[in-house]
Amino acid sequence: MSSQTPPDRTGAATAVTEEPDRFTIEVEGRTVGLADFYDRDGRRVFPHTEVVPQYQGRGLATILVAEALRVTRAAGLRIVPTCWMVAEFIDKHPEYADITDRE
Repeated sequence: MSSQTPPDRTGAATAVTEEPDRFTIEVEGRTVGLADFYDRDGRRVFPHTEVVPQYQGRGLATILVAEALRVTRAAGLRIVPTCWMVAEFIDKHPEYADITDRE
């Protein structure tokens, strides 16, 4: 499932796609980032997130993580942010604190 998301800081269109074990983000048709996850006991664990170096600084990780957490909430799963990037996003967006488990 792919969803249109906000443009990045340069104004380029983005799309986030949910795959079986990760979310990916595309810019201008090119996959430039991912957020890995695995589901366990009603919880979605996010161990790793990355954006291709030449695309960093454009807000893509924020767009990617925001969409991944939105979809996770909609699926009725709790969030386990073992990746520092996901944990930092949740710290800045307390609306996810009610479904977050810190390990």
